[in-house]
Amino acid sequence: MPRATSTYVCQSCGAQSRQFFGRCPSCGSWNALVEQAAPAADNRRRRPVAAAAEATIAPQARRSEPIQAVGERPLERLQSGYGELDRVLGGGLVPGSLVLLGGDPGIGKSTLLLQSAQAMAQRHSVLYVSAEESAQQVKLRWRRLVEQGPAGAQDTPTDGPGPGMQLLSETDLELVLQELEALRPAVAVIDSIQALHDGELGSAPGSVAQVRECAAALARIAKRQDTALLLVGHVTKEGMLAGPKVLEHLVDAVLTFEGDRFASHRLLRAVKNRFGATHELGVFEMRGQGLAEVLNPSELFLGSDEPSAGTATIVACEGTRPLVVDLQALVSTTSYASPRRTATGIGTNRLHQILAVLEKHLGLPLSRFDCYLAVAGGLEVEEPAADLGVAAAVVASYRDLTLPPGTVLIGELGLGGQLRPVSQLEQRLQESARLGFRRAVVPRGSGLSRLAASLDLQLLEAGGVAEALVQALGVNPAQ
Repeated sequence: MPRATSTYVCQSCGAQSRQFFGRCPSCGSWNALVEQAAPAADNRRRRPVAAAAEATIAPQARRSEPIQAVGERPLERLQSGYGELDRVLGGGLVPGSLVLLGGDPGIGKSTLLLQSAQAMAQRHSVLYVSAEESAQQVKLRWRRLVEQGPAGAQDTPTDGPGPGMQLLSETDLELVLQELEALRPAVAVIDSIQALHDGELGSAPGSVAQVRECAAALARIAKRQDTALLLVGHVTKEGMLAGPKVLEHLVDAVLTFEGDRFASHRLLRAVKNRFGATHELGVFEMRGQGLAEVLNPSELFLGSDEPSAGTATIVACEGTRPLVVDLQALVSTTSYASPRRTATGIGTNRLHQILAVLEKHLGLPLSRFDCYLAVAGGLEVEEPAADLGVAAAVVASYRDLTLPPGTVLIGELGLGGQLRPVSQLEQRLQESARLGFRRAVVPRGSGLSRLAASLDLQLLEAGGVAEALVQALGVNPAQ
């Protein structure tokens, strides 16, 4: 019998090596190589033999066909019962698709999928596979969610599970596949992919080989049966999805569930989506009865109505959703040789660039002051449309000024001090008017004066940062 050898597999990227290295030669991760038993030599020779047999097939036996001859069928998405989740997915679950949901421990991944499974079970057959909890533990959590009422689900009854809700507590991949073959559900939830175990592999559950083979087997049966699969994925201490990178390539959508442990709201984002737009945002709030949808998320990220120095309001877009957000800046005299620059919710490099523009083109000696910047509500704002709001908040704090109530600032700052146009300006203005804002400072040349007039919104256009701040603050900040 051929003797099995060992190989070293990187837990970050899945690269294999016959020799141990402290640093992975492929991705550069340190201390990521783990020793695993390689299959015997006769097993490894099966693939070349199969490839040779494939080459001997007659041309008329080929299974490929012209793309024009491939039959089409209408794509009917499965509604999850939660509009925020459907928004991120692009309108609902696609039959036969694989969706990977990742997030920190305790953020609410299992709660979200259990509530969605409960909602979908009223109209479709659903199989919930728990590989981390026993059936009794899942039943206790399910009963708590049902007895206290649905937290924002659309058209979800409260009198128990629907007839299509099935629960399986199992870690053996073979038994899970057999259950999927027997039930052929429309939707299946696997919680989690790292806890499944393939008995034919010698590695431990959660290893690169186990995750890769379990995900591939589930993908094959999902495509064959048109079963929409929702997979829960673990994350590493760095916040990245655990397991091989091939897992993210294999699935059709990758969702991340984020949130501050000191706040009640949770943010659902699409990092990858083959059937919809990426970087869409869904907002939930964790309550006693589970996760509830937040239909007006701008309320979470707006501060009090009382104006204060150093506060500016922007309109950020997450995908197609505009969010009105408060920015807060604090500029104070430094007691250090190098002033401190701290930003929460916005990249520090972006803050440094805006401070340099203000010092160069407005003559403000900000290099002698500490600067602290924060986004209200813990939201992460990455787009450059927030530049003008950041500049206004910093200048207002430096001059101890208060922006007029009901003012929003939208625009990107160039290194030359010019104000650049931003995308989706029409949607941003409509959201501002809906929330009661009456003044908007935007880049010149927007061409939306007629829309602003219909929204009862005063549109203040500017070509540069100095002109924009004069219109926003009512005074010349350089004087």
